[in-house]
Amino acid sequence: MSSLLLLLLFLSRASALEFRYHDNREMERYLVQTSESNPDITYLYSIGQSVRGQALWVLALGLSPRRHTVGIPEFKYVANMHGNEVLGRVLLLQLIDDLVRGYRNNEAWSSQLLKSTRIHILPTMNPDGFDAADTDCLYSQGRPNNNGVDLNRNFPDAFAGLRRTQQLEEDQRENEVRAVIGWLRTESFVLSANLHGGAMVASYPYDNSNGGSEQVGGASVTPDDDVFLHLAKVYSHSHASMHRGNLCSDTRPFLDGVTNGYQWYPLSGGMQDYNYVWAQCLELTLEVSCCKFPPVQQLPALWTENRKSLLAFIQQVHLGVKGRVFDGSGVPVQNAVVEVRGRRNMCPFNTDRHGEYYRLLLPGNYSFTVTYPGHEVLTATLTVPHGPDHYSAMKHDFMLRRTTTGRTLAYPTSANLTPTCNYTLYLEAGGAASGPTWTVLSAGLGLVAVLRYPIG
Repeated sequence: MSSLLLLLLFLSRASALEFRYHDNREMERYLVQTSESNPDITYLYSIGQSVRGQALWVLALGLSPRRHTVGIPEFKYVANMHGNEVLGRVLLLQLIDDLVRGYRNNEAWSSQLLKSTRIHILPTMNPDGFDAADTDCLYSQGRPNNNGVDLNRNFPDAFAGLRRTQQLEEDQRENEVRAVIGWLRTESFVLSANLHGGAMVASYPYDNSNGGSEQVGGASVTPDDDVFLHLAKVYSHSHASMHRGNLCSDTRPFLDGVTNGYQWYPLSGGMQDYNYVWAQCLELTLEVSCCKFPPVQQLPALWTENRKSLLAFIQQVHLGVKGRVFDGSGVPVQNAVVEVRGRRNMCPFNTDRHGEYYRLLLPGNYSFTVTYPGHEVLTATLTVPHGPDHYSAMKHDFMLRRTTTGRTLAYPTSANLTPTCNYTLYLEAGGAASGPTWTVLSAGLGLVAVLRYPIG
């Protein structure tokens, strides 16, 4: 073996990410190094700061990591929302390492994912909680943020009788929650998961209910329940053992390793319901370890058990249909309502600032209705294939026609709406204030971008 090859092998092994718990500063250094070394496929930015002023770093991966590309769906993973539930931090750092090395080695699985998807990874949403955590499996401190608030109970809740005045009181929510809300307004995320610990199950919305028609057999069922169940089973059945459903002695068994959130236990102010209702992003809560702080020696095996699931779940962002809506002049329009018959979403799905829509759907025939002021209502029946195997959802653009009467058509009401749905009409526009501003700072090892959101 040549000395050059030996040197390359040594450098490859030396640069491999260690299986251990990196503290917040070490994590930041790793993300900066990865971004600096791979500027063509990665981009590091911050969505805000924790209560104690620690940056909430996100690494975007893709062939156009700095900005959205029309037709390329946005996906995200979030971990460590509860500071003492720590395996997700390790899994997401290993996932970054795996994706980058796979792409550099010209491995098809990584190249296809990065070519077809823009992937955002937030390894810790609660760095302050992590700093306060100890290593007890079940009862360790560090779950809340530095103000003692459980971040997964602090989001606006569609079932809590919200009215507009309550929704706009974002300055009263925790820093970390406001950062995520701003993030959701800036990127049109399609699919997401947040990683937790203390159980082994894939949980899906709704997490809450007000006793209305959404309650079915003890569950709180969304209009997209079939898609959510599919997504949860993709993770649990791709996992080495989660699908068995009876892995943790202190939790009840879960059929197929999945559960409706409300049927497991109701919670108000959860992040996955917020993503779905207001941001049009289907999100799961993935409980990935019985022990909230697994021993270090178990980390390699836990990564192996979850790796296939993490990758398979990303691929599901290509379910269903995607496309754009154009007005009578051929211009793509924001806030056109794109509804699917039989799916009476609390807040209708709207096109983003690029005129794009994404609807995650299982294979089948679906009737679409598209509504935009000043234009005729458009209906179409589409036959939707299975997209993930081809790394692309079915593409279909809607071309609208102006009304001849000059009358502006009102938006349809998709359901008996509890929240104020125009809350999302400025998605990607930074809210009522001006859009987000970008600044550059020195992070020790180089220059990285920081996104600062106006709040209010």
